[in-house]
Amino acid sequence: MALLLGGELIKINIYPLGGISKFKFDLNISIIKEFLVLISGPIMQIIGYFILVNILKDYNKLISIYHYSILIFNLVPIYPLDGGRILNLFLSIFIPYKKSLILSIILSIIFIVLIFSYFIFNNITINIVVISIFLLYKVIIEYKNIDYLYERFLLERYLNNYNFKKGIIINKINNFRRSKRHLIKINNNYYLEKDILEKKYKRY
Repeated sequence: MALLLGGELIKINIYPLGGISKFKFDLNISIIKEFLVLISGPIMQIIGYFILVNILKDYNKLISIYHYSILIFNLVPIYPLDGGRILNLFLSIFIPYKKSLILSIILSIIFIVLIFSYFIFNNITINIVVISIFLLYKVIIEYKNIDYLYERFLLERYLNNYNFKKGIIINKINNFRRSKRHLIKINNNYYLEKDILEKKYKRY
């Protein structure tokens, strides 16, 4: 799906609970296209599950355990898992892109704490501890990358002519939204986003 929508494969990372394919996409790709890419992984896993349980009927219980464990884990709303990215897409429909990233990180940390706390009072294992630490580490990395991602987001808009249909009025550059063009209001004056971005990047 990513290749069909114009993505470029960079690498595939293999982790204990599955793999992550990394593609090169514009951060300004439409929300619908990114959602299609994100949801394609779980859909293919579900299709693979039904194929396997019909071919390997003697191992249905084992296959089901692995399938549901990986599927549920991947859809937990923790960034950068698919569930966390889907949550970020949903948030970016209603709030500015940078704020959606920050809120996604905050919610990710909350979910990690809640899940870890649940297992502490139930059946904590070394696997849960390792996974929780790993997820927290990934979330911290994503948090540190927020400013870089937002700069890249803005630079893409400066370098490319995106044809967004809907426009909104904002009052500062940190309020840029996905899939929208902007008119920036500063001291009762209105500026096109191209003019604001040109002023920001012209020194380069």
